[in-house]
Amino acid sequence: QVQLAESGGGLVQAGGSLRLSCAGSGRTVSNYAVGWFRQAPGKEREFVATISWTGAMIYYADSVKGRFTISRDNAKNTVYLQMNSLKPDDTADYVCAARRWRTPALRPYEYDYWGQGTQVTVSS
Repeated sequence: QVQLAESGGGLVQAGGSLRLSCAGSGRTVSNYAVGWFRQAPGKEREFVATISWTGAMIYYADSVKGRFTISRDNAKNTVYLQMNSLKPDDTADYVCAARRWRTPALRPYEYDYWGQGTQVTVSS
């Protein structure tokens, strides 16, 4: 079993930056692809970014491309989401997920393990 714990959320002004962390425990996530999703109140869960087990394959949602960077440190069993140039539209609960495959995926149903989420609020 894999447990995931997000951290790093908070309140930031538009244009600011935050770095989210997704720490794995239990079984290692170093062999799994990991993705970040977000959900704003009243909206569906939205794909943000995903990374393969080695970091060689990375995909981003168009809405965050050029502003967000996903990375991983398998020695620390942790995946990161660096968020720059934040906008009020980025306000959401951010959740990381891992899937029992090494290749990344874009849809929530393709993931097997989920964290509890961390809130990101961007003020205008």
